[in-house]
Amino acid sequence: MTGLPPTIERVIDSFSRFPGIGKKTAQRLALHVMKADKETILQFARSLTDAREKIIYCQLCHNYSENDICHICSDPQRDESVICVVEEPADIILFEKAGYKGFYHVLGGALSPLDGIGPEDLNVESLIGRLDRVKEIIIATNMNIEGDTTALYLSKMLVDRHIKITRLARGVPVGGHLEFVDEATLTRSLSERVLIRDE
Repeated sequence: MTGLPPTIERVIDSFSRFPGIGKKTAQRLALHVMKADKETILQFARSLTDAREKIIYCQLCHNYSENDICHICSDPQRDESVICVVEEPADIILFEKAGYKGFYHVLGGALSPLDGIGPEDLNVESLIGRLDRVKEIIIATNMNIEGDTTALYLSKMLVDRHIKITRLARGVPVGGHLEFVDEATLTRSLSERVLIRDE
């Protein structure tokens, strides 16, 4: 029992459902909301609603977008010969900060037979359709069992293609998720990526 009204308890409960936010942080956020002026809170609520209504997945790479084709895929300055394959759209943020200038492909997860996630549950087929001008695929899945399984599957699936396949160097901690990796580590892993198979 916190001594707070049920309305605020519901706000705390809502915040605590977000990943990485415990009960204490959720309580601090809820109490901060109570101190904020009404217009600030309404603007925050509108931004959440707008994002939920306007954001779709890019038809090419499956990144978040407000249009059919995201701003990265429609950028003529990007290097079309390289595709970096990631698990989730959030992973792209780190690569952008690290200075990567190629294109991306978001799988929408990783292979996990124990959880019933197979190749048909990921954006694998659409990756195959994007390989015409591609010379290198960087497999940047997480450094855990699921990520390694996915990397192995992709490298075997592309064995008949004359495309260099690389994996991030192990500067990324084993068992770690990319969203928690700092920019310097990611930059080093990207520049020291390891060859899985050459053309």
